[in-house]
Amino acid sequence: MAWKAAVLLIFACLAFARPSGARDPVAPVMPPLLATRTVFSVSWLPGFCETRAKRPECREQTAERFDARHFTLHGLWPVKKRFCGVSADLRRTDRRGRWLELPAVDLSKATAERLATVMPGIRSGLDRHQWLASGTCQPLSPEAYFARQIAFLDRLNASPVRALFESRLGMSVRQEEVAAAFAEAFGDGAGTRIRLRCARDGSRTVITGMTIGLGGEGGLEGDMAELILASAQTRGTCLEGVVDAAGLQ
Repeated sequence: MAWKAAVLLIFACLAFARPSGARDPVAPVMPPLLATRTVFSVSWLPGFCETRAKRPECREQTAERFDARHFTLHGLWPVKKRFCGVSADLRRTDRRGRWLELPAVDLSKATAERLATVMPGIRSGLDRHQWLASGTCQPLSPEAYFARQIAFLDRLNASPVRALFESRLGMSVRQEEVAAAFAEAFGDGAGTRIRLRCARDGSRTVITGMTIGLGGEGGLEGDMAELILASAQTRGTCLEGVVDAAGLQ
């Protein structure tokens, strides 16, 4: 049993060699991984309508309407999840663009009325499409899902980001300027979580909207600034575009 005695002697030597009061090494606490869980998409409708003039929400647009000078709702999309539990028949109807034939979304009167203002695309059935394509893949009810989007939109429209766009009606704005406005509104680094969406309109590039990454658990709960900064950084291909005004060619 000499080997046992040798092992005990080694452990005893190590114990005496350990400095008094020394602590076991503690693994460093790693920051949570930044990941985009949800994409919040908004439209700048005057630019959107330059290339989709026949859409109902575009035919009826005026310079006095809310969407002429404010961002409007496009959607809130869980990443890599689509049409959860939706029948094949409804998916086919959606793919054909027959959105007004999709089931109406169950909303309170107050939320439905507000959505009619902040999501002009409901004239084309956009709310029905967004609920089936994306809303079915997250835990909130239709009422809570759209109310959350409206709250995000209100925060964006009350921020320096909208003020920047309104100040540039009919003129160009660069992506780095929009990023700086996001940083002012939502914290350092927020501007690296957005992408401008643009389209060609003759010789011009017009901004049609933007997407904003959201992180956190599900990308829905919590303060908007915290959710943005919890998402992964991104970079789009549109670096500059015209902030179109309603009716301006």
